Amino acid sequence: MFEQRWRQGAIIDFIKLALAAFLILTPWVFGFTSAAVASGNAWISGAVIGLASIAAIVALAEWEEWVSLILGLWVGISPWLLGYHATIISAMRANAAIGIAVVLLTAAELAMIRRSPPHVSA
Repeated sequence: MFEQRWRQGAIIDFIKLALAAFLILTPWVFGFTSAAVASGNAWISGAVIGLASIAAIVALAEWEEWVSLILGLWVGISPWLLGYHATIISAMRANAAIGIAVVLLTAAELAMIRRSPPHVSA
């Protein structure tokens, strides 16, 4: 049973890793590399979400999911907090969509972890 849940969780972590990679690429894809705050936010947030996803794939631990949840929330609201929501619409839309996706995926994974915690043999 743990193997099946791990596979489901790993699939979610791989999806979050892909979202992190896309977030890193968004400044080039949507053409806002010259906007230092927006592009820097995308690069740093994407890198940290990616690292948390890789850590969760390698060794499942609940703290990685909480990091992803917090970062997903940050990515979703950061255009408003950093003040580029009205000037760089493409960055705002990309951040909102990726942030919401990361939050929803992480919430689902946390629910799976909480529903059936792994059994460790002594």
